[in-house]
Amino acid sequence: MRLAPGPEDVGTRLDRFLCSRVESATRSLVLQWIRSGNVRVDGSVESKASRKVRLGQAIEVEPTERPPLRAEPEAIDLEVLYEDGDLAVINKPSGMTVHAGAGAASGTLVNALLHRMESLSGAPGQLRPGIVHRLDRFTSGAIVVAKHDRSHLRLQEQFQQRNVLKLYWAAVERPMPEDPHDDPKLLRHGHPVKQDGVWWLRTQMPIRRDSHNRIKMAVALSGREAQSDVRCLRSSAKYSLVEVRIHTGRTHQARVHLAAMGHPVVGDSLYGARKTLPEIGTPGRYLLHARVLGFDHPQSRERMRHEAPLSTEFSAHLALLGL
Repeated sequence: MRLAPGPEDVGTRLDRFLCSRVESATRSLVLQWIRSGNVRVDGSVESKASRKVRLGQAIEVEPTERPPLRAEPEAIDLEVLYEDGDLAVINKPSGMTVHAGAGAASGTLVNALLHRMESLSGAPGQLRPGIVHRLDRFTSGAIVVAKHDRSHLRLQEQFQQRNVLKLYWAAVERPMPEDPHDDPKLLRHGHPVKQDGVWWLRTQMPIRRDSHNRIKMAVALSGREAQSDVRCLRSSAKYSLVEVRIHTGRTHQARVHLAAMGHPVVGDSLYGARKTLPEIGTPGRYLLHARVLGFDHPQSRERMRHEAPLSTEFSAHLALLGL
């Protein structure tokens, strides 16, 4: 395809120009064309997506289809916390994507499961066999997978009915008091709740997609209901280790709520945390861990509670932060 920029295109990034001119082209697909040498500007291969378009340039592109994503078995080590004929609970490491998607076709949890498990539920589709719920790529910790459709359905019902215990540990910026009554700023975002002799701050800030940045979520009155309980486990001079109990399963919920309280998760620069810290440099991940997962077994109906140990890396970061 040969494209000629018009006056309205001057100064536009090359990738955005191509998205606007090539029907059905997504930005990720355009970036793939540029990386593959399929885009030429004035006869020369252009490798910079950020290059600004100028009037009079001759831009050529050879569109190619993205190869279809497939979930393939891969020999990747997994830390299995529990396994029987109906399900397995995995301690997912930070950096591992749960299933294939844009930008991630290999190294996923699904790829590892396909290599290790004899059967997985097919209800979620070919790209997500066994997947009942998800964790963000850089969130580590406990995740349950189903081995057949009956188990998957019963587990999924528990998530929908909010009958699943989800406790996260997060290292956050700034000290947080053990009693939320001691911090008037915290009380702006929720109300104290005492359970088993311990004070939690219960927040019910609704969440929706950020209107200015589509990869972020934001607190907004027009958002969907989102409820979290937060308590401080311990603090140092500049940081705190907190526990978050998730009652609703909104995207990035713990990260968004903690950031809104003024305590972004350490390393989570998307939600306002510093990219570099004097104690640990650049963490390379955000320090959020799905510590406990509790649910009823889909067959026996017995209540189960699984605790995912912290990785050596996570523990080392806590020590350096004085936690």
